[in-house]
Amino acid sequence: MRNALRACSRPEPWKRGPVLTALAILLGLLMPLHATIPDVAGLGSLVESVLPWLGVFIPALLAAACWRRSASAVTALLLPAIAWATLFGGLLPDKSHPGGDLTVATHNVGAANPEPTARTLAASGADLLALEELTPRATPLYEKTLAATYPHHAIRGTVGLWSKLPLSGTHPIDIMNYGPLAATKSAAAKLPENRALHTTVKTPDGPLAVYVAHLGSVRLTPRTGFWTTSRNIGAAALSRAIAAERNPHVLLLADLNGTWDDRAFTDLRTHLHSTQRTSGTGFGFTWPTAFPMARIDQILYRGLTPNRSWTLPETGSDHLPVAATLTWS
Repeated sequence: MRNALRACSRPEPWKRGPVLTALAILLGLLMPLHATIPDVAGLGSLVESVLPWLGVFIPALLAAACWRRSASAVTALLLPAIAWATLFGGLLPDKSHPGGDLTVATHNVGAANPEPTARTLAASGADLLALEELTPRATPLYEKTLAATYPHHAIRGTVGLWSKLPLSGTHPIDIMNYGPLAATKSAAAKLPENRALHTTVKTPDGPLAVYVAHLGSVRLTPRTGFWTTSRNIGAAALSRAIAAERNPHVLLLADLNGTWDDRAFTDLRTHLHSTQRTSGTGFGFTWPTAFPMARIDQILYRGLTPNRSWTLPETGSDHLPVAATLTWS
């Protein structure tokens, strides 16, 4: 009798798990509408930095819904599942294809083991090799080790480009003091100005404009939230420089300190495309090396056709190197 009464008192499957149902709907709306989240204390950028990882909540909520035997929650989970598949499903298949005129690589080398790192990168076969986070101590070692493979190179501050092809017109780009955003950067957060350069590579098909950049770091703290000011200043300055670039053939090799979905790169996305999104396999996460969770190192292009994009083996840095092969369009 008691069991019968309990069975009668239980809510119907469609009425069970209202909290789980609400969470599923919220998750399903959060992914496609992430751009509408206010960037208070960097919340919007933080969500966009981990956007693909929101998908892990789908099986977790599904397990909870099955345990509760909630038909409404299971049905509601179709919304985030479709949203995730729409946003990221296209990244999973292999989009590479044979061919290519130019192989390029970029790497935030950190300060560890410059000579072994240089040898590893030289063996990658890249025609152009961009390095970020160079130090006065390590730079001469890179120059010495890479000289045999790359007869041409240009260094400005903490970034450099090594090339098998001639370079010309190299100059630094100040990405740390751009417009009204610069006034919001505290004195304690100021970074070296020479964190980006522009050069022209003489290829058999014509001149190629190449930018190398290392945007400011981001930090997550209880006091400031997700602090992105320096990074955002650099992104705005870099977008302005590339928008003014007259050469139709452009490459940006960079540590952006942010994912390609981040709102900080909205303007940059109007001028450049990601090789990983168009010719890679999967997400191509590059940081941190121990357990890559975000693709913050990018090879971006305009006026070229990407053939393949991939990550290289770790070198001792906390970033993985990335490489791509492209065809002149």
